[in-house]
Parts: sequence; C-alpha cells; structure tokens
Amino acid sequence: MGKKKKFYVVWEGYEPGIYSSWQECKLKIQNYPNAKYKSFESLEEAKEAYAMGFFSFQKQKKQIPKSYSKEGIEWKSIAVDAASSGNPGKMEYRGVVTKTKQVLFHMGPFPNGTNNIGEFLALVHGLAFLKEKKSDLPIYTDSRIAMSWIRQKKCKTNLAKNAKNEKLFELIKRAEIWLSKHTFKNPILKWETKSWGEIPADFGRK
Repeated sequence: MGKKKKFYVVWEGYEPGIYSSWQECKLKIQNYPNAKYKSFESLEEAKEAYAMGFFSFQKQKKQIPKSYSKEGIEWKSIAVDAASSGNPGKMEYRGVVTKTKQVLFHMGPFPNGTNNIGEFLALVHGLAFLKEKKSDLPIYTDSRIAMSWIRQKKCKTNLAKNAKNEKLFELIKRAEIWLSKHTFKNPILKWETKSWGEIPADFGRK
C-alpha cells in the first residue's frame, strides 16, 4: 500500500487547528511546551476529534474498544492484496474469495519488489482471472495507488530494474500489455480498512 494523506489536529500549540500536512503541523507545535496533537486518516475524523477537545478525545479513546462494521461490503466479489518484506524487498500477492477467503491465486515471493507493484499486479491478475471465467464480479483492493495505475494502464513505479527483479519487470510489462489490449466491466472497489478491518486477502504481517 502507498502512503496515505493524513490530517493533523493541534489542540494545544502556537495556533490550534486542523492541518493537511505534517510540515504545517510541525510549525505550530515545535518547541511548544506540552503541545497536544495527533494525526488522522480522514478530515471528518480530525474535525470530530478537534471539536471534542484533547481530554474528551483521550477519554473516549480509552473507553471504546476497536470494532469493525461489515455493513456496505459487496460479498459477491474477490479481494486482492500484496505484502512486501522491506521496500524494496521480497514481495508476493494473492487474490481470494472475499466472503470465504478461499485463495484463487498466489504469486511470489519475488526479490527486490515493492508493495505498490504487488498491489498493481494483483489487480491485473484478478481482472485477467475474472475475464477468463467470464465473470463480472467486482474486485476489492486497499490501494488507491494501484487503482490509479490501473486507470492509467501503467505501473508508475520508481523502482530501478536490476538483475534481481528482472522477472518482476517482465510481469509488469505483461500486465501493462494486458491492460492495453483488454476491456473489463468489473468494478474496482476500495476496501475501507478503517471501517471493515483488514482486507480478506491480507497476509497478516502488520
């Protein structure tokens, strides 16, 4: 998965408020005695926490255990995910039946790969798999970067090609060619990890 945008709440600092970058937040808290701040994954969360105030937020956080709602999931679907030990490092990816977690395909590990590449290849593999089955089922991914690369029909990685990852770059090329030659009706859906927990294809290495 790629780096996700965060929002920063400053409850106590030189200028309390909500900021959209760490650089902005840092200016408001650096060297401020007992500054109180926290990052959030969505603007809505940040606004709610800021409105509550620091101590009320902390109290609620301690009292409410983490739980997930499965409402809104399209269970008639498949899910894909990738895992990388290091960045770059050994990378693998797989696709599963969303509801049962039955493994449909599993590739790797490949040396000197990245998680983003794995997410991209997993999506293309999933699309090709469903195309072969003549299925219009949707595919879940938790990577917005991979979704963007699919739309562009291009793996826009900055990883340098070398002797170790030559095989991986062959797969990337094949995936890009497949995207350029095929159309598909399968919806590519974003798995909402915050609401639903880890995607069913997750490798469990957090």
